[in-house]
Amino acid sequence: MRDRIQQLIENLGQAIVGKQDAIRLVLVALISGGHTLLEDVPGVGKTLLAKSLAKSIDGRFQRIQCTPDLLPTDVTGTNIWNQRTGEFEFLPGPVFANVLLADEVNRATPRTQSALLEVMEEHQVTVDGVTRKVPNPFFVIATQNPVEYQGTFPLPEAQMDRFTLSLSLGYPTEGEELQMLQRLQAGVDVGELQPCISLQEIQELQRLAALVTVESSLQQYIVNLVRATRHDEEITLGISPRGTVALFRAAQALAFLEDRDYAIPDDVKYLAPYVLSHRMIPAGGRRARAIVERLLHLVPIP
Repeated sequence: MRDRIQQLIENLGQAIVGKQDAIRLVLVALISGGHTLLEDVPGVGKTLLAKSLAKSIDGRFQRIQCTPDLLPTDVTGTNIWNQRTGEFEFLPGPVFANVLLADEVNRATPRTQSALLEVMEEHQVTVDGVTRKVPNPFFVIATQNPVEYQGTFPLPEAQMDRFTLSLSLGYPTEGEELQMLQRLQAGVDVGELQPCISLQEIQELQRLAALVTVESSLQQYIVNLVRATRHDEEITLGISPRGTVALFRAAQALAFLEDRDYAIPDDVKYLAPYVLSHRMIPAGGRRARAIVERLLHLVPIP
């Protein structure tokens, strides 16, 4: 399966110039069974990354452009009256996909944002009392602009907690931007990407990653790190137990991507800023990432 992972990384690299770390983190979220929040300015390749991933795994891709007038049924689907049969018929919404891009998710109203809560956690949708499973694997990539807040509705803590990782793609380097133009000149198109791994193989990767060994001392390190956020004077709201599980699963997935059947402390230290920062509420305008970095230096490493 290591060869299949490498093929997937290389396939994504055909469409995404550079950003190897971002690609690896997104795959960590996918293989751990979670979701990803991309907080970045427009035009840096967030949509391209989501579409390229869906193409590479031969999955169904759907996009939601979040706006204040978007309704929950526009996300989950709704029942419509079929005059021919004389019965209501369910019309599936865009959540019935393998890769779902929720673009500018914080521009949707809280009512619409809440439509994603059930499906992100339980991989199912309940409409008019009927519960329907979404395809497996199911992976959400949501985006939001961390600079422009006019006309937005900040994601509540319960929603932020659903994302395994939060990261930023950032601007490309000079060389990467030049390479991007060269590919444009050569006519490289994401639509030409060929699937390199099947949905069944993604499910197998998720199953195998969950078998990666995390020694008891490393489990204790994860717990100590998370609990430190709940008693720190610079943090108003610490990490929930869901965050503990997310860090554990992410460490397993990263170890698996690195071709190991065991996790090490460096896996946890590398992932902690991406897994924990968006889940906490810092006090007094402090930066969450800086707090996590400080705690990584304070909590003893096994």
